[in-house]
Amino acid sequence: MTGGHLPGVRRRRLSAALKRLRAESGMSAAQVVERLGWSSATKLTRAERNEWKYPKRAEVEALLDLYEVEGEDRAHLLSLTEESRGRSDWHQYADLFTGPLPDLEAEAVRIRSYESLLIPGLLQTPAYATAIFESSQIVPPQDTQRKVDSRMARRSVLDAPGGPQFICVIDEAALRRVVGSAQVMVEQLRFLAGMAAHYKVTLLAVPFEAGAHTAMDGAFALLEFPSPEPGIVSISTGVESLYVEDEAYVDRHRLIFDGVHNLALDPKRSLDLIESIAFEHDKRA
Repeated sequence: MTGGHLPGVRRRRLSAALKRLRAESGMSAAQVVERLGWSSATKLTRAERNEWKYPKRAEVEALLDLYEVEGEDRAHLLSLTEESRGRSDWHQYADLFTGPLPDLEAEAVRIRSYESLLIPGLLQTPAYATAIFESSQIVPPQDTQRKVDSRMARRSVLDAPGGPQFICVIDEAALRRVVGSAQVMVEQLRFLAGMAAHYKVTLLAVPFEAGAHTAMDGAFALLEFPSPEPGIVSISTGVESLYVEDEAYVDRHRLIFDGVHNLALDPKRSLDLIESIAFEHDKRA
């Protein structure tokens, strides 16, 4: 699933990087187009908003020249330009997602996630995911299996060459909440414990005894990409997903994540807690 390029996300990443570079240059859109001799600022603003279809290499090169981008950063952004054509590997599931989450995950170099009530989607079992979707008043019954299949397929990013590191902090409430049945939870938590050994996964638990913390307002994920691209905050609900690239917004969520990360148990103690809760669920099954 993650073997090819993901053109839609690469265009988005390129747009975000160009917007960030202009901001760092201190130039307005009008000043940029005047320097480049372009007829209108519309071309630039459409590019920065990802409202273009096929980025032109010559135009991207002109912008990089103006912003004095050289070396590896320049080569990286020109590579994004060449690869931002075609369609996503996830096009067969496009109707099931409210945003480009699978593509963003596949393109990220690191994902840091906080979950308050759910096991994170990348680490869910089919039975757990099925129970989540079946309990929803949003997902039509005829779409449940495809939703489960798409969620399971997302996990392939963790095994893909160059795939992201996944650091996940999970509140104890998500481990104790019975989703589906006690047996479903036993299977889910034992699978979670197994995934903790994955070389790209760091799994941390926040025990109830940690008390109040910075992330109590809800779950989110921080997706990070190669320099000079900005990070993205992803916040999902049952009906929509929000993807924010604003640097100040992302920085605030980094502070929030750092706060809850510092309160979490270390990996060994987190695994001990997961296994002990799995044992409690097993006694009820």
